[in-house]
Amino acid sequence: MSSNFPPTSRYALTPTASLVRADGSTVAYLRRRFVPAPESFALLQWHLVQQGERLDNIAAQYLGDPEQFWRLADANRALRPDELTETMGRALAITLPQGIPGVPHA
Repeated sequence: MSSNFPPTSRYALTPTASLVRADGSTVAYLRRRFVPAPESFALLQWHLVQQGERLDNIAAQYLGDPEQFWRLADANRALRPDELTETMGRALAITLPQGIPGVPHA
């Protein structure tokens, strides 16, 4: 099955499957999405969280799209995205998307 998610969605590359119920109806669903290891991302820079910052605003600043907050969550191993901005002074890794290599020692 093809994805109905936009290319910028965290689910865009997640495979879909279908289940045929006993009554013959078909239900489409997403297969499990495995969160990539943070080590698989190329680091661009660090961001120190300031008081009152929101993850969507940080994503907009560095990634150009507030809906890409999930990329920051993946790169910083956050199961709950809000935890990334709870502690003032926390260093957040700002990375390239998974699979795009960086330049060593840039």
